Amino acid sequence: MNKINEKIKRMLTGTVISAAANKTSKVKIERRVAHPVYGKIITLSSNLLVHDEGNMCKKGDVVSITSVRPISKNKTWELVEVISSAQTD
Repeated sequence: MNKINEKIKRMLTGTVISAAANKTSKVKIERRVAHPVYGKIITLSSNLLVHDEGNMCKKGDVVSITSVRPISKNKTWELVEVISSAQTD
C-alpha cells in the first residue's frame, strides 16, 4: 500500500450549539492557547458545520467529528459519535 495517497483525517471534540437544519449541526470547538506577546492563556473558538446523516445531535451534546471531503460549500466535517447527551430539565 502507498502511504503517500492516504489522507490524514483530523478528529476534534466539541459542543453542538445548533441542530436546526436537516442533516447539519453547528459545533463549537474551543482551544486554549498562550497569547504570543503577553503569555496569558486565552480561549479561542471556532464554529464548524458538521454533516449529521441521522439527525442524532441535539443542542448541548458533546460530539466527536472528523474531517471529510467537502459535502457542500461550508460543510467539510462529519459526525463520528455523540460522546455525551445534553442535560434536559
